[in-house]
Amino acid sequence: MTVAVDGAARKRRGLLERFKHSLQKHWYAYAMTAPVVIVLGVLVGYPLIQGLYLTLTDADSMNSARTIGVNHIAATYDFIGFHNYADILWGPTAWDRFWSHFIWTVVWTASCVVLHYVIGLGLALLLNQKLRGRTFYRMMLILPWAVPTFVTVFAWRIMLADSGVVNSVLGALHLPQPAWLEDTLFQRIAAILVNVWVGVPFMMVSLLGGLQSIPSELYEAAEMDGASAWQRFRNVTVPGLRSVSSTVVLLGIIWTFNQFNIIFLLFGNNAPDAQILVTWAYRLGFGQQPRDYAQSATYGVLLLSILIVFTAFYRRWLARNEQAIG
Repeated sequence: MTVAVDGAARKRRGLLERFKHSLQKHWYAYAMTAPVVIVLGVLVGYPLIQGLYLTLTDADSMNSARTIGVNHIAATYDFIGFHNYADILWGPTAWDRFWSHFIWTVVWTASCVVLHYVIGLGLALLLNQKLRGRTFYRMMLILPWAVPTFVTVFAWRIMLADSGVVNSVLGALHLPQPAWLEDTLFQRIAAILVNVWVGVPFMMVSLLGGLQSIPSELYEAAEMDGASAWQRFRNVTVPGLRSVSSTVVLLGIIWTFNQFNIIFLLFGNNAPDAQILVTWAYRLGFGQQPRDYAQSATYGVLLLSILIVFTAFYRRWLARNEQAIG
């Protein structure tokens, strides 16, 4: 027992001494990063801790602290432990409030990221060729990413309206004219369509940079060996893009899973069956009365937990594949 205590004390002293040595040696780096750490602590750390605490309460807009005129009303919400998590995940209305939105969020994320990558890769391969007017094409294809998101979404709302350009063209071709902004199925298709329009340029630019980093000698050697275009793509392009692809796909999944702007600007608080988890959390916290702060915060923590677990498994899977290839 005494030996264990002495060993722990020596370990703590060793850690403290190493920290002091590091502080003395790299004091300038600590001084430069300290403001960033403080700002992140205030802007991210404190709200995160406050949100975690709210998930353990029954806080809403009726029992939270608030000021009306000159009168300050103290908070009256209670600590209820993990009841919010249990209610959301397996409560009597868990399917309608969480699981249906979770499944749609996964489908939305997978569909958008796959389309982002496939279309972005196709355009990147095209723009990597020696084409006349290639600079002009690059500039035009990157415009959807450069235009502010709210402008793009509002433009699509006008085009997808019942009397908009899209239905007018479909009507002229004697094709069905869907209710893009009213019917649940077509609301979801419209959301994916708009998000693909906005997200493809980023994927295209990232993959184009990866393509340009692949040595041309590899293609020349493969062509001299008699490799077809498909074989060159599979054995040279795909391995050369592996590191870029793994990064942009992970970023795309995280961004799309939390893509608030597209869904909210396209439908607002309407279209409850087209809401993904992040917009549903906003609806609970700010789009209804009374505002359910505790449940909204719980959704936020669940979202964060899902992404942390996914990212950990994704990085482990990539590392395992790298080892297998190596």
